[in-house]
Amino acid sequence: MKPLRQPNTRPVITYQPRVEPAPPAQALRAEGFKDVWILRNRYVAFVLVGDAFRQSPPFTLPESAQRWAMQVRNENDIL
Repeated sequence: MKPLRQPNTRPVITYQPRVEPAPPAQALRAEGFKDVWILRNRYVAFVLVGDAFRQSPPFTLPESAQRWAMQVRNENDIL
């Protein structure tokens, strides 16, 4: 008889935003956007939540990063 296969019990990995003390020094501010910075030729949003910054995943468009920042602000009731 064949041995029984083990069930797949690995946890599902979801995106967890990074928590940073401040935006990195090498990041450049994107003009015309409140929370968007240019980091390694990608657009990244940093939103201050509590006492630390949340970093978005990298985006190719600054509008996408700003939209992510607005969603985080709305979820956490930040002005």
